[in-house]
Amino acid sequence: MRRRAGPLDFWILLPCVLLLGTGLIMIFSASALTSSYSFGDPYYFLKRQLAWAAIGLCGLFFAAQFDYLHLRRLAVPFLGLALILLVLVLIAGTEARGSARWLGVGSLSFQPSETIKLAMVIFLAASLAHNRQHLNSLIQGIGPYLALMAMVCLLILAQPDLGTAVAVAGTTYLMLTVAGADKRYLALLAVLGMAAVALAIVIAPYRMARFTAFLDPWADPRGNGWQTIQSLLAIGSGGLFGTGLGEGRQKLYYLPENHTDFIFAILSEELGFIGGATVVILFLILVWRGFRTAFKAPDAFGSLLAAGLTIMLALQALINMGVVTGMLPVTGITLPLVSYGGSSLIFSLLGIGILLNISRYARH
Repeated sequence: MRRRAGPLDFWILLPCVLLLGTGLIMIFSASALTSSYSFGDPYYFLKRQLAWAAIGLCGLFFAAQFDYLHLRRLAVPFLGLALILLVLVLIAGTEARGSARWLGVGSLSFQPSETIKLAMVIFLAASLAHNRQHLNSLIQGIGPYLALMAMVCLLILAQPDLGTAVAVAGTTYLMLTVAGADKRYLALLAVLGMAAVALAIVIAPYRMARFTAFLDPWADPRGNGWQTIQSLLAIGSGGLFGTGLGEGRQKLYYLPENHTDFIFAILSEELGFIGGATVVILFLILVWRGFRTAFKAPDAFGSLLAAGLTIMLALQALINMGVVTGMLPVTGITLPLVSYGGSSLIFSLLGIGILLNISRYARH
């Protein structure tokens, strides 16, 4: 039977647009002074984010019209391309702040780790939908997925980027859970995953320093604890209603990465608890409608794909907010749709576009 597409889910599109608009406003507020000093243009970061937002929105509306079932045939080639890019970035990547995570030159560069996140979700959804009957087996079932996850995470860790590796591993684990993998193997995987994260922290001195600073940032307030302390000061200074848009002080060279990884701290300082809570609520609405789409999808592939896209978005937001509020060690995960960054924004919008397309065929 020919499927009939319905309207887009307004409650997916609305929070997406509101979060994107909030991000653009806060990026300008957080970066205007420093970009004016560094580049002679207070709109330097805003103009770039606007360009990426325009590209991302085009991708969103294209994906919203592109029947998601066609993605099953593209899953393997897309994953292969993403893996090649992950290897290539280790060979010819552009290094910044001690990590080689970018391919390209200047503003034309992008992060292959953002490509692999979307590629993994599409591949896992297609493969798990086809092989659900084997998920009670370790060798024929979840074993190959674990091997793929380990390979991808090792390539990401080599950049190095522990935060993205954790996000990919967490999404894979939760997608296996949603698909119905054996609980015994999932429990074992959870233990092994925590051990792997602990090992990754212990063997890298800078990660160990970050973890120690997470436990007690005031033990080294001018060193590894600086960023967490300044973030908490920004959030605490905001109070209920904030200092006012553009009136924050922590962005004045006190809080590093204030328009990227720590933009939620600046937002909470200037817009207060009300502003921060509103952003959290918008993400909760987006996650709720994403899982609703997964539950009501007409086929297993659409259901797993919607769940995977929602899980990835939720995990990134959760990790970022956890870092900013001092509940997790500092790691380089941006806040989806809000933080400055072209690769993250474009692939986040593309993923939401796919989610919107699935919602058009969801059962009502």
